[in-house]
Amino acid sequence: MNIIIVEDELKTAKSLENIIMGLKPETKIIGQYQSIASTVTALNEGVTPDLMFMDIQLADGLCFEIFKQAKVNCPVVFCTAFDEYSLEAFKSNGVDYVLKPFSKQDIQEALKKVDELKNFFQKKTVPDLGDLLSKLGAPGGKTSFLVFQNQKYRTVNVEDIAFFYIRHDATWIMCFDKQQYTINQSLDQITAAVSAKQFFRLNRQFLVNFKAIKEVEPYFLRKLYVKLVIETPEKLLVNKEKSHAFLTWMEDR
Repeated sequence: MNIIIVEDELKTAKSLENIIMGLKPETKIIGQYQSIASTVTALNEGVTPDLMFMDIQLADGLCFEIFKQAKVNCPVVFCTAFDEYSLEAFKSNGVDYVLKPFSKQDIQEALKKVDELKNFFQKKTVPDLGDLLSKLGAPGGKTSFLVFQNQKYRTVNVEDIAFFYIRHDATWIMCFDKQQYTINQSLDQITAAVSAKQFFRLNRQFLVNFKAIKEVEPYFLRKLYVKLVIETPEKLLVNKEKSHAFLTWMEDR
């Protein structure tokens, strides 16, 4: 597999390369680019990767400009510190959306998803749209999650979930009726799977449902304090870098 890395932080690009090569030694990194301009030039000159790992916020703008200026014929794994671009990412060949700082497991899961999609198309002459969207973590979003509690499996409807959160290195579901369940998925995976219009990643610990938000107040250092209709384990704060995106999401109904 030939891979291109588009990342303007050299240390991050090198770390990503080392993880990929450790997981798939047979892989070839055929290019590393730090800007929209250099990536567009490479693609238009005939560089043809099988997969791209791409940061979203590059030194000369958002990476989505690349798709307007060059033809991208391969799947893309987006690696970014911001979660508000997930909808645009899945419209731009995205097969996974990994939040920084990423781990080896995050990249391993992304590569696994790419392999699954490759096998999917090899086995099916006419793709099943529902199955494909499920594998892509489509912007329409999952409608339920499978949980295991009291030695039994059950499904929890997404519309009944107030928020997802991290506690003691485990991922939890909190429902509007205050029932809680652990789930064997990372918050990054869940963020990519649910509707970006319905859920927002406030910070590293919390992913909240729009319907669960009661009110939002200005806070110290240009942060936002988000209050939900049910009690949360800790105060929910949105940092100043994400506050504009969060308010735009709130307004975009």
